[in-house]
Amino acid sequence: MKNIKDKIYAALCAVVENVSDSYPANWADLPAIQLTEENNAVCESSNTSIEEKAKVRYRIDIWHEKSTSETALIVDQAVSALGLKRAACMDAPEPNQKYKHKVMRYEGIICMDSDEVYWP
Repeated sequence: MKNIKDKIYAALCAVVENVSDSYPANWADLPAIQLTEENNAVCESSNTSIEEKAKVRYRIDIWHEKSTSETALIVDQAVSALGLKRAACMDAPEPNQKYKHKVMRYEGIICMDSDEVYWP
């Protein structure tokens, strides 16, 4: 397992101030971003069972009172700069319809002996 969540978190904090790994607690400070690691699994290992590469997937939820589009574009630039590829981007229904909600997913393969992230 290779952890790059801290790097993604730092990149997102450069986009907005309200970033968390849980559901937003402060709805007065929008836009808000929630970062969730969905998968961090062995992708490739050597004959000695040493993990050489890990496949990761992160979910990024964005909430805004008007539109998530501008924030989503900046998030995409920040996360893509880390080497992750956007695998999905979609508007999500919000039951109270007070906020706009967008879900983005990013994936990549990380070399264990470096921080190199790539997409095959």
